[in-house]
Amino acid sequence: MAFKLGSEVRRTRNSKDTPILRKKLEKGVLGEANMDGSVYVDKSVKPGSALDKRIQRHEGQHAKEMKANKIYYNDNTVVDKIAGITYKRKGGKLVVDESKNAKFKKGDSFEEGSNDLPHEKRAKKAE
Repeated sequence: MAFKLGSEVRRTRNSKDTPILRKKLEKGVLGEANMDGSVYVDKSVKPGSALDKRIQRHEGQHAKEMKANKIYYNDNTVVDKIAGITYKRKGGKLVVDESKNAKFKKGDSFEEGSNDLPHEKRAKKAE
């Protein structure tokens, strides 16, 4: 007897149907993209404002890259496959663990969200 999958239908998310959730984020953070495709926007940001739209475009770029398996993160690691860099999270910083990018060497350290990070530069451009 053959194994048959059910008739489950999965939604493909795009920038028009990415769930935008409003919640209190940690101090200094206005938006976060999540591995599940959702985006958090801090409650202090007025819905529909220019800042809100900018945050959604920025975090939406991260969500799009995560969906395409171009970037990945968990509690300990951030992987940017486009730039060829793996970072370890250490005390609010991203420390280069492996790099195929000549501009980034093992041990280089950056604040999370720094505009010097390649994945942040791409998201900034999407704003």
